[in-house]
Amino acid sequence: MRLDGKQVICLVDEEFEDLELWYPIYRAREEGAVVVLAGPEKGKTYYGKYGVPAVSDISFDEMDAIACDGLLVPGGWAPDKLRRYPKVLQLVRQMDEAGKPIGQICHAGWVLISAKILQGRKVTSTPGIRDDMENAGAEWIDEAVVVDNNIVSSRRPPDLPPYAKAFCDVLAKG
Repeated sequence: MRLDGKQVICLVDEEFEDLELWYPIYRAREEGAVVVLAGPEKGKTYYGKYGVPAVSDISFDEMDAIACDGLLVPGGWAPDKLRRYPKVLQLVRQMDEAGKPIGQICHAGWVLISAKILQGRKVTSTPGIRDDMENAGAEWIDEAVVVDNNIVSSRRPPDLPPYAKAFCDVLAKG
């Protein structure tokens, strides 16, 4: 239980990619981390692209970068919504400034782009947003997982096993 005592926030909104939300959550929980889902509204049920539900434990207003040790941002279409919330962008910037792990997969890179934390960073994502990542100043690498200090990025669902492991590895070091 190398993540015992660690707390992770996972962002959620409508049309998240089902596996990209749940796989890293379960992986972190298996290692002892407490993972809470943060959505626009506390206690609301959000549905993934394939209909899998996720109930938010807290609202964005309740998120606390100081109290948590890591952040997970799922892909799907949710990131296009998530990046429009000032509280989400504030949390991402605070987590990055503190050097705390930020996991992002697939389209989740949009949230990091909008938070303006990618300048000079090495990342990956779905190839569909490669130009967006590069235009934000990142060096885009076509690999299953790219770790640049505290940012752990991945491309798509087939990369979930190495992505979730890499996120937990970085979280364990913190």
